[in-house]
Amino acid sequence: MYRTHTCGELRSAQIGQTVTLAGWVQTLRKFGSITFIDLRDRYGITQLLFGESLNKALADNPLGREFVVQVKGEVTGRTSKNPQLPTGDIEITVQSFTILNKAVTPPFTIQDDTDGGDDLRMKYRFLDLRRPAVRKNLELRYAVNRAARNYLHENHFMDLETPFLIKSTPEGARDFVVPSRMNPGQFYALPQSPQTFKQLLMVSGYDRYYQIVKCFRDEDLRADRQPEFTQIDCEMSFVEQEDILSMFEGMVKYIFKTVKNIDYTDVLQRITWEEAMWQYGNDKPDIRFGMKLLNLKSAFTKGGVIVAKGELINGAGFGVFDNAETVLAIAVPGCSEYTRKQTDELTEWIKRPQIGMQGLVYIKYNTDGTLKSSVDKFYNEEKLKAIAAAAEAKPGDLILVLAGREERTRKAMSELRLEMGRRLGLRREDEFKLLWVLDFPLFEYAEEENRWVARHHPFTSPKPSDVEVMIANSPLIENPEKYLEHPYNHIKANAYDMVLNGNEIGGGSIRIYQRELQEKMFAALGMTQEEALHKFGFLLGAFEYGAPPHGGIAFGFDRLCAILGGSESIRDFIAFPKNNSGRDVMLDAPSTIDEKQLKELSIQLDTSGRDSL
Repeated sequence: MYRTHTCGELRSAQIGQTVTLAGWVQTLRKFGSITFIDLRDRYGITQLLFGESLNKALADNPLGREFVVQVKGEVTGRTSKNPQLPTGDIEITVQSFTILNKAVTPPFTIQDDTDGGDDLRMKYRFLDLRRPAVRKNLELRYAVNRAARNYLHENHFMDLETPFLIKSTPEGARDFVVPSRMNPGQFYALPQSPQTFKQLLMVSGYDRYYQIVKCFRDEDLRADRQPEFTQIDCEMSFVEQEDILSMFEGMVKYIFKTVKNIDYTDVLQRITWEEAMWQYGNDKPDIRFGMKLLNLKSAFTKGGVIVAKGELINGAGFGVFDNAETVLAIAVPGCSEYTRKQTDELTEWIKRPQIGMQGLVYIKYNTDGTLKSSVDKFYNEEKLKAIAAAAEAKPGDLILVLAGREERTRKAMSELRLEMGRRLGLRREDEFKLLWVLDFPLFEYAEEENRWVARHHPFTSPKPSDVEVMIANSPLIENPEKYLEHPYNHIKANAYDMVLNGNEIGGGSIRIYQRELQEKMFAALGMTQEEALHKFGFLLGAFEYGAPPHGGIAFGFDRLCAILGGSESIRDFIAFPKNNSGRDVMLDAPSTIDEKQLKELSIQLDTSGRDSL
């Protein structure tokens, strides 16, 4: 054995024992005739004391940072204890040492507050993984993985593997494709999810399935996206929506307790997709704080009387409001004392290209009850008070108002709400709020393609009350300008998303399991019968052999780990991630392949550098 103990386990109880440790040299500190070395392994750090005699040996065989060494010595109490380390009460008085492997000076310091930038650490990821902060992230990832598996096992789910080399069915995100040498001119695709396989497993009678599985999507990347990512993928038979929600609320609460020691006892809030869009501006609302969006041009009920909010803002000669498709407001608590400089800075913030608004209106509801706004020229105090009342503002609040086209304004106000929540410290990393978003639209109309597309995927079932509506109607082709009036526009999906702190961490649906309804869905998406059979004939055929009612959900495993670890990027919780261009800079991948491989795959590259057969 190279070691009798790890670098993280020795305590005062072992004082007087002779032990052998092995690990990496973290730091060296020379003090006259003695040297202190911090020895590091996966489990922690132990301080080594090289006395006068061994200090001379160090002169002949000097150690450097990241050298791999083995030491033998006696556990002794430290004169100067370090309460920051679990091993801080002891040190090893070294009796002998062996250099197992030398190391060149690393390109950055192997410590939490490293001097290495992102690109450098990605290039030398095998060194970055030695840093304690990165190791803790991967330890958390493992803990989440283990907790999910334990919960699912206890609830009779089977871990069943599905293939990685499958058939390409381009619908939604782009596939990664793999050429087949044995079948020239033909390609596999890497799965975006195991969707059809898990449905086939339900047809096969394996009524509780799961995988913690790699998925692949060739799409533009952000901090929370990778070309290859991991899902907790689950499916159940003979269930309705309520069964799925109950089962997987239980799983997430179990993970919270096991990994974070948090007893999540709150009842999960449930809101519809429409409520989410109008109250928060997006379908994954962060409910750690309020500041709900209020539409100042819609109707609302007050004292049992329908009042048009538009009457509060229209007709004052302020064209920005009068001519806008929508006017949205939020009441920001405790910010009525914002200075002109601060409101100007907010105005510049919402004018950025990624937000895209032309301007911002503010109303200060002062603590003494008076109001001051950037539109005093158009609205007297009585009108401002009516607007403040409609916005449900209180003295001390700052009311922020955006106006314009409905979709853009809603998105911009959603971003502004989140930004104000961040600035006010309301989006705390150590607070966790879960909710379900339900009743999504089943379809959305792609005007540029003149066809309906599935909002989730083409295997999602409509709500039971909408099944007959879907079967009875044909897809709109002749009059695309009438799509808002078409019944498809009002069909709800039997689908659900779980949201945590403003991030979708899981989504799923009750599936279509009858051939007639599945064929109707494919037709609604513009597929001919021949195309549907070519792409999904195996699934349609399986439905004729007794497919049970079934549904499931998939959790974004990387994202769940990142949120639990207090990070905005899933890259921090993946051992070997890609950068924002989808490249592995450590391996230099993707890369070209040689002519022999291209010839074997029947692939010829054109002169522009783009692949073609």
